Amino acid sequence: MSDEDLLNPPRFEAQLLKKQVSSILTAWGMALKEADIASKVMIETDLRGVDSHGINMLRQYEETFKRGALNIKAQTKIIRDRATTALLDADRGLGHPVSVQAMEMAIKKAESHDVGIVCVRNSHHFGAAGYYAEIAARQDFIGIVTTSTRGISMVPTRGTQPVLGTNPFAFAAPAGKYDPLVLDFATTVAAVNKVKVRRLRELQLPDGWVNDGDGRTIFDPNEAIRIFENQSFGGLNPVGGIGETLGGHKGYGLAVFSHILSGAMPGASFSPTRVKNSNADTPDDLGHYFQAINPESFRTKEEYENDIEVVIETLRSVKPSDPDKPVLVPGEPEQISRKDRQKNGIPVNRNLRNLIKEIAQNAGVEYLLTNNTIP
Repeated sequence: MSDEDLLNPPRFEAQLLKKQVSSILTAWGMALKEADIASKVMIETDLRGVDSHGINMLRQYEETFKRGALNIKAQTKIIRDRATTALLDADRGLGHPVSVQAMEMAIKKAESHDVGIVCVRNSHHFGAAGYYAEIAARQDFIGIVTTSTRGISMVPTRGTQPVLGTNPFAFAAPAGKYDPLVLDFATTVAAVNKVKVRRLRELQLPDGWVNDGDGRTIFDPNEAIRIFENQSFGGLNPVGGIGETLGGHKGYGLAVFSHILSGAMPGASFSPTRVKNSNADTPDDLGHYFQAINPESFRTKEEYENDIEVVIETLRSVKPSDPDKPVLVPGEPEQISRKDRQKNGIPVNRNLRNLIKEIAQNAGVEYLLTNNTIP
């Protein structure tokens, strides 16, 4: 095979990929309902072009399952349930099903009390935060999501060693006649999984993503992964980059408050502490934060939507620096990707296909990506 497979990989229908993922999860022992939710979240993430948090995550989930840390038959428990807040225990399960449940609970509370906040503890990776924030926006609520992380990858401002993770935030808002505005970002310049995607595509890293602890940029994704695994020197830069000149301290500060909301508040683990005291089967014990806000608690729906539509139209009317690249609003790149991939399929390069094939074989299920299903 040529590099064309990496640069312009074959495409596969979303439903086929969803069937593949669901078959693997159910073979591991996950209940059909939960497997359907998890596979849907993963494929929807790929449809939106966020390839770092979709089917690419299967290897990490398999590894976590095999070492006994992931409870594939988890039973979520409600620990506290008040008028506007709740706390759920995910029972060491995969994060997608409990996260959908938590945001739906937050929305129900906001329907009655204008705001709802639901936290989760004892969970694992939940995919892309923006998916859950958009659940709220699609039901006319503003959604806010953040999560603690399993890895130690961010080097704090003025530091040389990684301490925090990529601790993402996501915001979503209903936008009247337009698609919801959705902002989903890591508090590092890039997520660890984006480094892994570039390794799968055999691409170098951009300048400024990863430093070696002495301030030098790492371009080789394999070397970057080794730095993440070593966890002693170097790592990802916070949003804003190294130092304070371009605001790196702001990305670092955002990550700290992400952990406060999603880790310290619900009682989830803090990665540097957990890693020091963990065994192979120690669960990640991640925490998640989900908030839904009713805009109608402040003004009428019509007034709110009119203002949002003006904001969107004003931003889109800004003269672009490149005529071929118009100004977009948050969430629009993902909407463009989704329309394209729904029609033309999700690209899966040979390295990712080989990974999925191996995981399917390990699970004892049929490998379905034998031929691309999109001409």
